[in-house]
Amino acid sequence: MRMRFTKMHGIGNDYVYVNGFEQSVGDPAAVARAVSDRHFGIGGDGLVLILPSETADVRMRMFNADGSEGKMCGNAIRCVAKYAHERGLAKGNPLRVETATGVKVIEKILNGDGRVTAARVDMGLPILEPSEIPTTLSGQKIVDAPTDALHLPAGDWQAASGLQPAMTCVSMGNPHVVLYCRDVGAVPLEQVGPIVETAAIFPDRVNLHVVRVISPKEVRMRTWERGSGITLACGTGASAVCVAGVLTGRGERNVLVHLPGGDLDIEWRQKDGHVYMTGPASEVFDGQWRGDE
Repeated sequence: MRMRFTKMHGIGNDYVYVNGFEQSVGDPAAVARAVSDRHFGIGGDGLVLILPSETADVRMRMFNADGSEGKMCGNAIRCVAKYAHERGLAKGNPLRVETATGVKVIEKILNGDGRVTAARVDMGLPILEPSEIPTTLSGQKIVDAPTDALHLPAGDWQAASGLQPAMTCVSMGNPHVVLYCRDVGAVPLEQVGPIVETAAIFPDRVNLHVVRVISPKEVRMRTWERGSGITLACGTGASAVCVAGVLTGRGERNVLVHLPGGDLDIEWRQKDGHVYMTGPASEVFDGQWRGDE
């Protein structure tokens, strides 16, 4: 199988993008596993297909590195907007992208040469109803709830990181759990992430974010993404962190989020209740994947 692709990233959250207007991918789950391998494949956090849509300008399907299909990715959708604009698939601004969580509206930010350097995404309304996140925990909202059900591994890391024994759950079309600590670098995500991702209280698994509050307007976070592991950035996760900060009284509605791969500006707008994410989109290279040849 030969497949043309473009490697792109949003602050280090990198995917292999395929133009579905020109070619088809027969088994995207298997292809995602193969191309995502950083030693034997192209390397990335997953696979993104850019497809025709009957309800929007383009449609995005994204697959995690383990082949599971994700519903939404904030960093990937900015790259979809860049690709669609610069490859002539859709020139309108704003751009409408169909996702598994509905149509997202994206304002493209262009430089003097007419190229897309960044984008502002309307991420929609956060979902706070426990059964819709989903989590089996009870209550109207899961805000600063006890972490006992996560079964976090014991060790000195909890004291070293200053981990707080409280969690907040938010869905941005995919499920997130937010934990606050003093030092995000002291949390062994490679150990903690798989345990939290598959905790019984999250029937669809969950994305984990550990967060340090620098000020009400600024935070630092690290992420374990379901299906991909440790990633350099998570746009839906940064959106969830902004919401969690407001719900717990730790943050304001406009927050600068520092992730290992770069920064995102997040706003949970009071006027319409939507979350807006602004960040860069970058192209790395084009190529042809030869599969098993």
